[in-house]
Amino acid sequence: MKSVGVIDNEIYRYAGHLWWDEDSSAASLRYMMNPVRFGYFRGVLEGEQVPSGLTQTVLDVGCGGGLLAEEFAKLGYAVTGVDPAPESLECAQKHAAAGGLEIEYRAGRGEDLPFDASSFDIALCCDVLEHVDDVGRVLGEIARVLRPGGLFFYDTVNRTLASKLVVIKVSQEWRSTAFNEAATHVWSKFIKPKELTAMMADKGLTPRGMRGISPGANPISALLNLRGRAKGKIDFRELARRMRLHESDDTSVSYMGYAVKA
Repeated sequence: MKSVGVIDNEIYRYAGHLWWDEDSSAASLRYMMNPVRFGYFRGVLEGEQVPSGLTQTVLDVGCGGGLLAEEFAKLGYAVTGVDPAPESLECAQKHAAAGGLEIEYRAGRGEDLPFDASSFDIALCCDVLEHVDDVGRVLGEIARVLRPGGLFFYDTVNRTLASKLVVIKVSQEWRSTAFNEAATHVWSKFIKPKELTAMMADKGLTPRGMRGISPGANPISALLNLRGRAKGKIDFRELARRMRLHESDDTSVSYMGYAVKA
């Protein structure tokens, strides 16, 4: 596959119906990334008490098909998901309804959230910041809709040579290993942790913690397993079991964290 210089966010429209499909690239998020980041976020919530008087409402910015929104709804939070792709929202609504989950889904962009100031106790923004054109504006909107003391959870991709190899080359461009379409990510849009930390602080979001997401499999085993998935020998669920993604100190590729609104 050729390198692509312009990100294709239309993927979330023409493939928006595939968020819960076992064979789509979204299954890699569901089985590999989601358990790690949700486990981290849940751990933070157990240790970082939301101030009394807040109702524990959650906004999922760029919710896609509702992978994280559903996890928080299962914990009893009142969850609202917002996304610019109507096809993704339709998929999210159908899946939530089928699972008996009450989640409100609304159309909107992170740069201009359709909510009043101080409307939510918790905001999520995962697999999103590396796709937008104005990260600072999205963070500013998230800060605006959070109540004082509210929590902001995120994950994104670091801009390093390691991420260029793993996320661009291995995951998108090399036919023998790729599972994402070629324009899913663009390396220049990835965000270094120090850049994100500075932007959050500028918007009144005080950084509190940051962790990396890393595979437990060694690089050779990881490549062999990705080749096996590309050849149809294993599915994404089995790939996730073999890759063993986990929380780590290594932020060189993917990282997650949280901040508190001042």
